[in-house]
Amino acid sequence: MHIEFRHLRTIKAIHDTGGLARAADVLNITQSALSHQIKGIETQAGVELFVRRSKPLKLSSAGMKLLAAAERILPQVAELEAEFEGLVAGKAGRLHIAIECHACFEWLFPVLEQFRKAWPEVDVDIRPGLAFEAMPALKREEVDLVVTSDPEALPQTDFTPLFDYDPVFVAAASHPLAAKSAISAEDFAGETLITYPVDRPRLDIFSQLLTPAKVEPAEVRQVELTAVILMLVASNRGVSVLPDWVVRQVRYNADYVTRPLVALDGSTGITRRLYAATRTEETTLPFMSHLIRLARQEVVKLQRP
Repeated sequence: MHIEFRHLRTIKAIHDTGGLARAADVLNITQSALSHQIKGIETQAGVELFVRRSKPLKLSSAGMKLLAAAERILPQVAELEAEFEGLVAGKAGRLHIAIECHACFEWLFPVLEQFRKAWPEVDVDIRPGLAFEAMPALKREEVDLVVTSDPEALPQTDFTPLFDYDPVFVAAASHPLAAKSAISAEDFAGETLITYPVDRPRLDIFSQLLTPAKVEPAEVRQVELTAVILMLVASNRGVSVLPDWVVRQVRYNADYVTRPLVALDGSTGITRRLYAATRTEETTLPFMSHLIRLARQEVVKLQRP
């Protein structure tokens, strides 16, 4: 027996209207074509679907079973069609995000809250891209956007700039290094460096300064939360390097000082850039473009003095 969606719609239309003529009008076909369709269904099923001499036309017990199937299946099909229309129109989809920047959670959450309200039909999820390789996951379509500071020449992948930031040295106001106007790699040699729990190649202080300069801190202490890092720094338990926008709100607090880093070429200040990595065919999706725009707007608020 071969049942098609049109057969289910036919059964439901006849039941709802109570007659062939009205059902034919609803289905926008002739009454003759509708009768032919019913005979075809009954021939395949081997049973009668209607009580022929009843007015209004009534379904037989077999017809009621088919009606039950129609009332269960047709709404699911309609919902699926609506989802596909949303995908085609760019109103719906999936946005799973991986973050290679540990501090970016504090920046991204307000962005996602605004995004959720604007795009309720988009499935949003966020994963820290620290426990797995985020860029291969993007290629495998396990995630849809990666926040990263390390753009690569990858096929079919776009790296859209989000914003620039400066990693800055943070220490207690009473720390000896607070007297310096800028901090060089050698200054870290005898210090306890407090960092996020991230592999060294993904930390700016190591990738941009200490590793190339072959300088090793006296100790590295890993801490999950920014607030705890700043508390430890204020207590003179160590020093840290954080993005300038993270510490901007406490820059003028008497307990802290921030100082620029001296780059390997001797210039003062190291500037890094965050990117949104996406698959090329999805970069221009309306909801993807809106998320990137919201991300840029939010960081402007964070960078204000």
